Amino acid sequence: MANSFGSKTDLVVGDKSYSIHALSATSHLGDVSKLPFSLKILLENLLRNEDGISVKASDIEYLINSRNGAAPQEIAFSPARILMQDFTGVPAVVDLATMRDAMIELGGDPNKVNPLIPAELVIDHSVIADDFGNSDSFSINAGLEAQRNKERYQFLRWGQQAFDNFSVVPPDTGICHQVNLEYLARVVFVDDNNNAYPDTLVGTDSHTTMINGLSVVGWGVGGIEAEAAMLGQPISMLVPRVVGIRLSGTLPAGTTATDLVLTVTEMLRAHGVVGKFVEFYGPGCANVPLENRATIGNMSPEYGSTITVFPIDDEVLKYLSLTGRSKDQIALVEAYAKTQGLWLDPDHVPQYDEYLELDLSTIVPSIAGPARPQDRVPLTQGKERFIDALEKSFAQQGSKSELSNKVPVTLKDGRSFDIDHGHIVIAAITSCTNTSNPSVMVAAGLVAKKAVELGLKAKPWVKTTLAPGSKVVMDYYDRAALTPYLEKLGFFLVGYGCTTCIGNSGPLLPEVSAAIAAGNISAVSVLSGNRNFEGRINPDVRMNYLASPPLVIAYAIAGTMNINLASEPLGETTGGKAVYLSDIWPSEAEVAEVIRQSIGTEMFASSYNNAFLGDERWQTLDTPSGSQFKWNNKESTYVHKAPFFAGITPTPAPVKPIVGARVLGVFGDSVTTDHISPAGSIKASSPAGEWLSMRGVPQGDFNSYGARRGNHEVMIRGTFANIRIRNRLVEPKEGGFTKLFPEETITTIYDAAMTYQERGVSLVILAGKEYGSGSSRDWAAKGTFLLGVRAVIAESFERIHRSNLVGMGILPLQFITGDSIASLGLSGQEVFDISGVEELAQSDSLPDMVTVTAGDKSFDVKVRIDTPKELDYYRHGGILQYVLRNLAKS
Repeated sequence: MANSFGSKTDLVVGDKSYSIHALSATSHLGDVSKLPFSLKILLENLLRNEDGISVKASDIEYLINSRNGAAPQEIAFSPARILMQDFTGVPAVVDLATMRDAMIELGGDPNKVNPLIPAELVIDHSVIADDFGNSDSFSINAGLEAQRNKERYQFLRWGQQAFDNFSVVPPDTGICHQVNLEYLARVVFVDDNNNAYPDTLVGTDSHTTMINGLSVVGWGVGGIEAEAAMLGQPISMLVPRVVGIRLSGTLPAGTTATDLVLTVTEMLRAHGVVGKFVEFYGPGCANVPLENRATIGNMSPEYGSTITVFPIDDEVLKYLSLTGRSKDQIALVEAYAKTQGLWLDPDHVPQYDEYLELDLSTIVPSIAGPARPQDRVPLTQGKERFIDALEKSFAQQGSKSELSNKVPVTLKDGRSFDIDHGHIVIAAITSCTNTSNPSVMVAAGLVAKKAVELGLKAKPWVKTTLAPGSKVVMDYYDRAALTPYLEKLGFFLVGYGCTTCIGNSGPLLPEVSAAIAAGNISAVSVLSGNRNFEGRINPDVRMNYLASPPLVIAYAIAGTMNINLASEPLGETTGGKAVYLSDIWPSEAEVAEVIRQSIGTEMFASSYNNAFLGDERWQTLDTPSGSQFKWNNKESTYVHKAPFFAGITPTPAPVKPIVGARVLGVFGDSVTTDHISPAGSIKASSPAGEWLSMRGVPQGDFNSYGARRGNHEVMIRGTFANIRIRNRLVEPKEGGFTKLFPEETITTIYDAAMTYQERGVSLVILAGKEYGSGSSRDWAAKGTFLLGVRAVIAESFERIHRSNLVGMGILPLQFITGDSIASLGLSGQEVFDISGVEELAQSDSLPDMVTVTAGDKSFDVKVRIDTPKELDYYRHGGILQYVLRNLAKS
């Protein structure tokens, strides 16, 4: 490394000495103390990785002075480690294994395809809440998970022995972000050469930002970008604008971290922070416990920021101590932070690009829905806003349904009731967002206790599930004697993983499901997660609301969204007395006392003592051996050799113009990666379901799209197949359908794409604002590529998906300001030519515009290849092809 500024020095902590790169060595270039915390982390990263090639001295100088109105400039960021979950991790390992085969084709050494930095994968996305409401639910669901995913888990165990620097946390341990928070994160990383530097990471899940609450700079990227980082490729990024939020005050009694998070989500989505760093400062930071900070950080993707971080302070040290980190590690974190100016000073105001303020005392109880996390609803307005949303839903469907549409139901046990619009059929305490936070989890337990003591019950049509983020939660529930009360309301443990929040909610009671279909009922889910997009939670559920864990309990008792929880009774005591939410809501003092008595360091030590070993079921799995994976594409329905490197040549083919393209889909605003990428259950009548049935897979073993991400044959058939996606070419029809031209035949998107491929016709997608918002689903780009899409033209893109499109060799194009599908009069029936694309092959600078001709219309669009490195990726047909060719040459 160059060390141009002489920043390398020693830091002595106790009896240990570490090598660090001191930020103070650059003070002659500018006032480093005024840099935001997050940019100081990037500055250290540049100093440590300065090599004169990827990182130059001029990059370091630029970063220090970037607050002074300098034009955006690209830098190379090298994370300390990679975090993966199994949905995104399996296809990443499939790609790495396929790259080893492709390396042989290119005449290189296959063992060069190996993670160069630690890559940690936590299996947390595969458990499904099939069984619920009884003491055997966890063991039943864990058994089904092991049975369904045996092939995937064998593949991951192969990867663990085949690749260096690759570790797997087995299933039934916890959610990756909570395992990261409680165990994996270092805050200050120490490598094998005793170099100490900030723990940084990128993760193949958008909610990687949860770790920002522990003052670790990390964010979600697509699996494609993560794979390149694993193989030593720095992440190319523009130095982001940084938004500073000054915190003051304290949360009022009766409010929770969830209420704070939903307010921040609404506030920042309205302000506009897509692609920016968000950082908190000011005196109010001391009043935000670390678990609340993590809850805020977790929601970054929901308002579009790259990170939402708090600087290091005593809260960080207290949390490290609570969760069992060593005294030496805690001492290093404190000494390093104070030496490098990374310690939070409540009176210090860094130089931010934008300033906001939030008084914590203004937070009120809230929920969010029915389809977007940023659509916050004060609890006092829950009923009226639900009715408004229901009426809009009817109008969208072209339905004349009445607000009341009761369908009678009789369960197998003889209980009878009516199902109506707004009835809550799923109440789930789930997801990383809140189940990391003892304050809301304990509050939920206390709400359950008080409710049971007053004789309240959950409604019989509600599927009640409890899926904590780590085993520690059940430990403190048991120690506080709250588990029996939760179970009496039906909230039995169903698994340690991302269940309802990612669509692994499992089936409803069959009688309830049938009634919803018979009456076209707009049923509701309430969950403590971070995502409530259309079609995500359950195919039977049309409206979804985010809420704190204690409110999930309350809504399960109420059984309907057609209630004002703030003023109407939840139910009655056994004596007939009305019970209100205020009657069962615990005080802050009650919650704090339970936490004090029930949570200890030994719980974390016990839970993570053998984090990478797993149970006997995991340890006794038959595992393939060898450095090359033995593919079985004929028999396997889970793991297939990836098609992305077939026929790869040492040099890329020339970039070709896009001529005679057809439109595969015309979409509106806020089309999410959940709409695009295959997710949730696989219907028997879908192209993916038909493919599985033809191979003898019974419908009960279809599993989910997420579990089959290692098989491109399933995934391509599920791309753009979300049951709620609306393609304007086939309005008002919902789902994965399009119109095949020139015949104008309505068919599935998959079948149309295959027909176009047979005819040699390229495809484009047209869309509105915020295209690709949501999770960092690499298959949203991979599936789009395999369908034959060459370009996506949208009004705006979310950060991760735009990057993923480039990473797959798809051209992201943005309408210039004022232009849109509607303003240009585009119908989607036109034939598209995009001229100027071939110039991307020769240009040394980033091209700004290309010209689109659609039928008799012609207009310019902005090329959203944002950095020179991305241009290299596009020329090579994708980021992995670029990396593979470079590895083969080296």
